[in-house]
Amino acid sequence: MKYTKIPNTDIKVSKICLGSMTWGEQNTEAEGHEQLEYAFEQGVNFIDTAELYSIPGRKETQGSSERIIGTWLKNKKREDLVIASKIAGPNPGLSYIREPQQYTKELVLETVEKNLKRLQTDYIDVYQLHWPDRNVNFFGKLNYKHNPTEQWDDKIAELVETMDSLVKQGKIRHYGLSNETPWGTIRHLNESDKNNLTRCKTIQNPYSLLNRSYEVGMAEVSMRENVGLLAYSPLGFGVLSGKYFNNQIPKKSRIDLFPNYNRYSNKEAMFLAEKYNELAQKHNLSLVELSLAFIAQQPFITSTIIGATKMEQLKQNIATINVELSEELLTEIDEIHKLQPNPAP
Repeated sequence: MKYTKIPNTDIKVSKICLGSMTWGEQNTEAEGHEQLEYAFEQGVNFIDTAELYSIPGRKETQGSSERIIGTWLKNKKREDLVIASKIAGPNPGLSYIREPQQYTKELVLETVEKNLKRLQTDYIDVYQLHWPDRNVNFFGKLNYKHNPTEQWDDKIAELVETMDSLVKQGKIRHYGLSNETPWGTIRHLNESDKNNLTRCKTIQNPYSLLNRSYEVGMAEVSMRENVGLLAYSPLGFGVLSGKYFNNQIPKKSRIDLFPNYNRYSNKEAMFLAEKYNELAQKHNLSLVELSLAFIAQQPFITSTIIGATKMEQLKQNIATINVELSEELLTEIDEIHKLQPNPAP
C-alpha cells in the first residue's frame, strides 16, 4: 500500500480509501466485514461512510453502513484506522432523516452524536458536510444556474465555529467538505483564517476519467490552499470497469437494480469509456488499472474512494495501487478527454 497524510495534519492515510455505501443494501453485514478485513490486511487504513448510507437512501437502511463498520471496528485498535463520516444536507426526499433544513450548530451537534453511536467510537477522524445547503451544481449538474428567489441564510461562519468546537471537544479530529465548489470552499477557509479556527482539510468530490470537472476550478484551490481531494465514483458507477459495454447490464449491478443511477452511462460517457478501454489495451492495462492509476497520480489527490459489491472487484481495485502511468500515456489520456470533456458530472 502507498500512504500520504491528510493535508496539514500528521494523520497517515492509505492512498486507497474503502467506501461503504453499498453495505446494508447490496451487501450484508458479513460481506461488509469481509471487505473491511481484506482491505485492512492489504494496508488500507482509511474508511469512508455517512449517516445517509446505504445507497439508495431509504428509511429502513439509513445508517446501516455506519453500524456495520461499528460492529467490525469494536474488535480493532481504533488508532490503527482513520474513519471519515458525513452529515446529510437538506433534501426533500430525506425527510425520514430530518425535514429539509439548513445546517445549524444544533443540527451538527445532534447528528455527530448519532454518527458516533452507530460507529461505536469516541471520535471521527474527518467529519464532512455531505453536500452544500444552498442552491449549487452538484450530483450530476455540471453548470451553475443562479436562483434569484433562493432563500438561503449564510451560516458558514457558524458551521466553522461548530466544527472547531467539536475538534476541541475531541468528538472529531478534523472536518471536510463534500460536493463543494471553489466559492464554498474558499468561504469556509476564509472564515477559518479570519477567526483562527480549524480549517477544512479535505473535500470529497466526484473525480474520474468521465468527470474531470474538479480540474476546472477546484484543483487550484486544492493545491494553493492544501485541501486534499477524496475522489469518489472513480469508476463512474462501474462504467469504467467495462461491464456495461455492448449494452450489457449485468444482473444485480447498480444500473440493473437502480436504473435512475445513470449519470455515468449516457451515450457520451460510454463513447469516452470505450476510447479509454482501447487505450488501456494498447498499453497492456485493464480499464480499471488505467482509471484508478490516473487518479492516484494527480497531485491534488489525498485518497481514492473505492467501492465494491464483490470481493473480486475489491481485490482488483486495491491492486491498482502499484500501477504507474507514463507521461506519454497521461498525454494520450488528455487527448481522449478533449473529444468529450466531462460528459458525466
